Amino acid sequence: MTPTKPRDGTPVEPAPQVEIVVATSRRLRTHHYVWLAVAIVAVAALLHFLGPILTPFLIGAILAYLGNPAVNWLRRHRVPRTVGTLLVMLLVILLIIVLIVVLTPLVHTEFSQVARRLPELAATFFAQFAPWLNEKFGIDLQLDLASIKELIADNLASAESLSLKVLSGLKTGGTMLLGIVINLLLIPVVMFYLLRDWNLLLARIDELLPRPWVPKVRTMAREIDDVLAEFLRGQLSVMGVLAVYYAIGLTIAGLQFALPIGILTGLLVFIPYVGFGLGLVLGILAALLQWSGWPGFVAVLAVYGVGQLLEGYILVPWLVGDRIGLHPLAVIFALLAFGELFGFAGVLLALPVSAALLVALRHVRKAYHESALYV
Repeated sequence: MTPTKPRDGTPVEPAPQVEIVVATSRRLRTHHYVWLAVAIVAVAALLHFLGPILTPFLIGAILAYLGNPAVNWLRRHRVPRTVGTLLVMLLVILLIIVLIVVLTPLVHTEFSQVARRLPELAATFFAQFAPWLNEKFGIDLQLDLASIKELIADNLASAESLSLKVLSGLKTGGTMLLGIVINLLLIPVVMFYLLRDWNLLLARIDELLPRPWVPKVRTMAREIDDVLAEFLRGQLSVMGVLAVYYAIGLTIAGLQFALPIGILTGLLVFIPYVGFGLGLVLGILAALLQWSGWPGFVAVLAVYGVGQLLEGYILVPWLVGDRIGLHPLAVIFALLAFGELFGFAGVLLALPVSAALLVALRHVRKAYHESALYV
């Protein structure tokens, strides 16, 4: 359209052209959801088939997550992040060394005393068990104490040759031993790099997120972090309560090593099955060393049996499940299901992943309540 001139002949500037841009919203297509489903299935398959390999990485990641607040605190006080990472790792390593220093002499002392007192323990056990077996079932058992002592002496004398056999056997089992050593060495390496580059890794992950998802993902990540913090506080509470319980319970049962064994058992319950299993073995050995009859031995077993029930069905659901908002039955189911599907790595991830799923389900429920389907 040509501009019109006024009657006085002065030209008129043409009207500015207005470009209308229609914003088109990019909605997720079916293939996007397919890719998301494939990614979830791939992660689950990796956890299932690569569980033993992923275990040191998961342990290192958990330790890095625990140490990140301390490194951030040091960073705020003008300590370089690398130096702060080394300081936190040094503290963790010192704590582990203290546990080993406390545990090793205790285990060595108990096993040595058991080896020396085994004939006496066998004679005491036989003297109490054989008459009952003869009375109830008519079975007459005979104990050759001299043969038992000779057997123990021969085994102790052949310890050196047994060690040589074990060392020679390592030639065939060297791959397995090498794998164990590598896994143990990987944990501090993974922890160092994750702890040093924690904020950088989070920034890289944030860059990969689809831009429309960023606000929602950040909100959910903060909520998950809050839930995991509550989970850690609850787990520390469980450790403290069980340490006190086992120390008091074993003391009442009359165990000589009640205090160190009880505290060690309680502190190690953070590692699934390890704390309880190790404490039970040490408790049984200590009970055998001071054998005073069946009541004391049964009392030690009862303390650990009640402790396991207390941990699995009361403390963890109450102090951990309630803190992260999970029903006690959901906590128990998560531990059993993840352990069955992914082994030890699954047990490590059970409650943290459940907490993340809980946050996701909260947002899904909120979206459902606001949708046309619900209204």
